[in-house]
Amino acid sequence: MQRIRKATHSGSWYTHNPKELSEQLEGWMRSSGATKSPKARAVIAPHAGYTYAGRTAASAFASIHPSNIRRVFVLGPSHHYFTEQCALSTATLYNTPFGDLPLDLQVNEELRATGKFQLMNMNIDETEHSLEMLMPFLAKVFEGHQIKIVPILVGCLSAEDEAMYGHTLAKYADDPNNFFCVSSDFCHWGIRFDYTYYDKEHGPIYKSIEALDKKGMEAIETGGPDAFLQYRMQYDNTICGRYAIAVYLNMLKSCESRVKIEFLQYEQSGQCRSLWDSSVSYASAVAMIDDSTSA
Repeated sequence: MQRIRKATHSGSWYTHNPKELSEQLEGWMRSSGATKSPKARAVIAPHAGYTYAGRTAASAFASIHPSNIRRVFVLGPSHHYFTEQCALSTATLYNTPFGDLPLDLQVNEELRATGKFQLMNMNIDETEHSLEMLMPFLAKVFEGHQIKIVPILVGCLSAEDEAMYGHTLAKYADDPNNFFCVSSDFCHWGIRFDYTYYDKEHGPIYKSIEALDKKGMEAIETGGPDAFLQYRMQYDNTICGRYAIAVYLNMLKSCESRVKIEFLQYEQSGQCRSLWDSSVSYASAVAMIDDSTSA
């Protein structure tokens, strides 16, 4: 029996009109200037409403060459359901305005059999936006290609569990038919987010936020989890997908493939100038096979 995860944020966070959405996504990807590359093995992309983060996300997805990819793992943070584990979907299909994306039930069962993953019920799945917001991009990029998806909700993990999940997923990263999407916004700044870090050396608040985010992006670009963990411990930046990013970095540490992560685009929802302002930052990145490390 098919269990369809509805596109619950369609019509609010992004348009439900397939023609309009197609033109929007294609336009953003085209204007990003990114080139499709068969070396692309993963992206980091934001998951806010497309009005805010669509262009930034598009720059990452425009780098994907769909030809050899058969399976896409999507790692996203949990905003509404607290868990200290990762959770798998119980759906068989994820709905998008472009049609349904089938889940890879075999891989889902393999991961479930490890005993390390929870199952999220359909209500948790459909309430969460971090996974859904990447699905229309995947459906558009892989139009005409058959892929299966493995959505993974990443909870509030310890550093030890970040490493454990990274090690568990590492074997999938070495298969060139697999692709990884990591869903994350960056700094959530303001009193309403309970985060008001401000280094006056950078000038106005929004410049301080940018400098803070870019330190985090540089830590991620090292490709190692240790630099990113140290950054998080020092600044406690409100990067909502920090655990998902950390799982991916630990995965890279445990797998044989060598990739180079490069951030492509960065934006903020607004320019904070006073304590009463607030903003969310968006950044996109692509991870490419690094030929320079090959013998």
